[in-house]
Amino acid sequence: MSTFILGIESSCDDTSAAVLENAQIRSNIIANQIVHKSFGGVVPELASRAHQQNIIPVVDIALKEANITKKHLSAIAFTRGPGLLGSLLVGTSFAKSFALGLGIPIIEVDHLKAHILSHFIEDESTTNHPEFPFLCLTVSGGHTQIVRVNSPSDMQIIGNTIDDAAGEAFDKAAKIMGLPYPGGPEIDKLAKTGNPAAFHFPEPRIKGLNFSFSGLKTSFLYFLRDQLKTDQQFIEKHKADLAASIQQTIINILINKLSMAAEQTGIKEIAIAGGVSANSGLRGKTLEIAEKFGWNTYIPKLQYSTDNAAMIAIAGYFKYLDKDFAGQDITPYSKSRFK
Repeated sequence: MSTFILGIESSCDDTSAAVLENAQIRSNIIANQIVHKSFGGVVPELASRAHQQNIIPVVDIALKEANITKKHLSAIAFTRGPGLLGSLLVGTSFAKSFALGLGIPIIEVDHLKAHILSHFIEDESTTNHPEFPFLCLTVSGGHTQIVRVNSPSDMQIIGNTIDDAAGEAFDKAAKIMGLPYPGGPEIDKLAKTGNPAAFHFPEPRIKGLNFSFSGLKTSFLYFLRDQLKTDQQFIEKHKADLAASIQQTIINILINKLSMAAEQTGIKEIAIAGGVSANSGLRGKTLEIAEKFGWNTYIPKLQYSTDNAAMIAIAGYFKYLDKDFAGQDITPYSKSRFK
């Protein structure tokens, strides 16, 4: 008998709903919020209002595209955190109310763990999944981690950022260069035509498997400030080279730590996940290093890299199998509880 999980994702500025039949994707609908572009970043109050407008239509479309009705649902999984509290409240409240009306259980999902488990979503072109244990480099706008994944319910962070995330470094560099929001994809696009060796930026010397990106952001800011003193058109003249150089520096930091983790643990099952895993430079460098060290590498499809409800649904499916359900008194959290 099939298990149908409705996934709800509302941690930031994308309202998403997905339906999985067991681990098989049936639909994955995402409503983007264009309103934030003019502000150069996500405005929490506007995000939560947009979620309220979008969530019912998005769920309705997801059910229709999956060719099922709400009566087929076995459970509803939702992002409990981390994220913007106002946005999370919309998804949490909807999931609780909808499930209560249907008389089915709710399943709370950690957003970061869901990114990791996105590698187990099955679709028409799925060929393989990571074998346990595997290492996952999880990189987003708010988090940068190396996680040892022993099972869907047993994950251990072995490397973490001590300050800023890699995605934040991408976005900050883009903002300094005057690129539109969101900055990460703009950096990636420009880097494809730039010279990554044009400019050198220092990489932090952090012991162990932890990361740091605050110093890199400051170094990039001061470098451009000094160059603009003598040439006001410096950024415009060197935009592609600047993008390629800062991107390569960030990727080198990530890959060096991931390589160190693989060597220390002896694990050769390696995955990447999170919004920054959509970066073409990171995807290419991961494959390059994988061939060098003999890794079995897993890179999510682009639609499962950024925030989406399919990853919430697959994480919910694993919890459903364990009968790990949440109560109606559950509340969302804004800061990560993933240790």
